[in-house]
Amino acid sequence: MNTSFFYPEQLADYQRVEQAIRYLEENFRHQPSLEEMAASVHLSKYHFQRLFKRWAGVTPAQFLQFLTVEYAKEQLQAAESVLNTALASGLSGPGRLHDLFVNFTAMTPGEFKQQGAGLEIAYGFHPTPFGECLLATTERGICALRFVDDDRQVTLTALQTEWSGARFAAAPQEMAVLVTQLFAGEKDGGGKRPFHLLLRGTNFQVQVWQALLHIPPGTMVTYQDVANLLGKPTATRAVASAIARNPVGYLIPCHRVISKAGKMHQYRWGSTRKKAILGWEAAQV
Repeated sequence: MNTSFFYPEQLADYQRVEQAIRYLEENFRHQPSLEEMAASVHLSKYHFQRLFKRWAGVTPAQFLQFLTVEYAKEQLQAAESVLNTALASGLSGPGRLHDLFVNFTAMTPGEFKQQGAGLEIAYGFHPTPFGECLLATTERGICALRFVDDDRQVTLTALQTEWSGARFAAAPQEMAVLVTQLFAGEKDGGGKRPFHLLLRGTNFQVQVWQALLHIPPGTMVTYQDVANLLGKPTATRAVASAIARNPVGYLIPCHRVISKAGKMHQYRWGSTRKKAILGWEAAQV
């Protein structure tokens, strides 16, 4: 298996994609051209096209179409059949992400209070298609996947505070293998294998995270949709709060929940990254 599938070049690709999306956000009123967006990341239009084809498999124009409010509203309308399927099949089975089946175990109330006492948590920092991440696992499953926005130590300290009873050990090689399996295609060693999560949260938070596992790639739903899926239509705010505390980015796809108006914002790791992941997923479907 190629455990070094993600190279610094790919991380640099994402960083430029993120810069381009941010430039679009900041200048959306005058609808910047592709040439202007390319210039904002110090690339020619030709190299800008190559960058997006390499990273997402589509042209910048195609990718940006996935980020429009009109496209988001179309996806919200189409999501009804997906939600009906989830309701019909129940939410107790594994969720599916591409070719990955994701199961989870929720900590008991007693374990929750002990903040991971007795657990050993292995962790590592690694590049992904959406920036650098901190991945952490226990013998019972993955307990955290967080994108690094500030610096590594800030991100690690926050995780250690939440799991203050656990023992942490750096395991970069082990985590590199796992990151490859999570994000790479089958030809690179990923795909078609189950992954287990260990979730630490309240009963309601865990229910919300479980529901999110049943929203497939390329689908967008609203906070109200998730509340309805749980059979708690008046709990929209509580759903939004639980989503904001999602401990496992990407695998628990909280990025697929957007506003009724079609706006892709309110993401724990930044609205720009949320748009990048949604656009990337739409390009893969």
